[in-house]
Amino acid sequence: MHTATTFAPMPDDQGFFGPYGGQLVPPHLKQAMDDINVAYAQITQRQDFQQELAELFADYVGRPSPIFHAKRLSAQLGGAQIHLKREDLNHTGAHKINHCLGEALLAKFMGKKKVIAETGAGQHGVALATACALVGIPCEIHMGQVDIAKEHPNVTKMRILGCKLVAVTRGAATLKEAVDSAFEEYLTNPSDYLYAIGSVVGPHPFPMMVRDFQSIIGREAREQFQAKHGRLPDFVAACVGGGSNAIGMFTAFLNDASVQLVGVEPAGEGVDKPGRHAATLSEGKPGAIHGMQCYVLENADGTPAAVHSIASGLDYPGVGPQHSYLKDLGRVQYQSVTDQECLHAFMTLSRVEGIIPALESAHAVAWAMRTAPTLGADQHILVNLSGRGDKDADYVAKILNL
Repeated sequence: MHTATTFAPMPDDQGFFGPYGGQLVPPHLKQAMDDINVAYAQITQRQDFQQELAELFADYVGRPSPIFHAKRLSAQLGGAQIHLKREDLNHTGAHKINHCLGEALLAKFMGKKKVIAETGAGQHGVALATACALVGIPCEIHMGQVDIAKEHPNVTKMRILGCKLVAVTRGAATLKEAVDSAFEEYLTNPSDYLYAIGSVVGPHPFPMMVRDFQSIIGREAREQFQAKHGRLPDFVAACVGGGSNAIGMFTAFLNDASVQLVGVEPAGEGVDKPGRHAATLSEGKPGAIHGMQCYVLENADGTPAAVHSIASGLDYPGVGPQHSYLKDLGRVQYQSVTDQECLHAFMTLSRVEGIIPALESAHAVAWAMRTAPTLGADQHILVNLSGRGDKDADYVAKILNL
């Protein structure tokens, strides 16, 4: 169990979380990153910004999201009680809207002419297109062709919301390629564009900024759980791809030694099958990708390895630098769940509790389902249900012949 350590402040002024993070970018881009960092520091000190964001969270997103006690699921499994932080109930159906509103307001504050982003499952794309429509700024989303086919409902929503959708066909045509493509477009004019990174990844200040916007999840959850149960949960679990929903949930609990934090990665078809999983923290090693130092799944020649997950939003060979550091410190345990376990959790939660989760979130549910029977009935697992499964319903129905 974790010993008492204070985890604030992270990162340092160079954007490092221990040895991870930083700004591995060309000199002309460093200036653009520093400008974003300065503007972010300015905007977060402004009362009008904080008030506008708080009002949007309440009246537009629908925060606070509730915590639901999954009583039937808990009873069926035996053992620990499972509770769900319902980020799936947010406007646009996931946690992504939390940081997209912040990034869109930041772009407006900086006078940017276009916001660019990548998306995997399309949740970040839909949330950013929504936020850009709200503040009145053009939006361009890069998405892998494979994910466009898989996540058709989100593609339709992005087009309705008025964003320009760029289909990426190179390589595996999934999330990593979408990041590469979006970054190249951003490099053509970093002074007029803002690259709104969709997770706690990339060069400083993005891992910090996205975490700060997402940390409302954990702050709410900690307060809600304590108010309802007079105690903190024993376990807090969340899925990890890049890691935004997890870091948003974990941040409020980092100094609570009694709370075990668990990040759940995609084991895909098995962590013993290179290229067929995306369990970066479990199977990767320290390296560099997309402007940051972090754990990376690499080929023998040092290039990023092919990755796979049934959940498009977890399909990434890197991971947030703060997660990398928390792994090394032992504060968070990173475990993995296979595609099959994920599908089973997706269907079980749907049929036992009437909640269809995103395939990403179903990884965390699967870990809770695996773990609950090994614990006592007086123990509590709080799962961040980061998104809803509308986008995945047709895809899952096809796989399972429903």
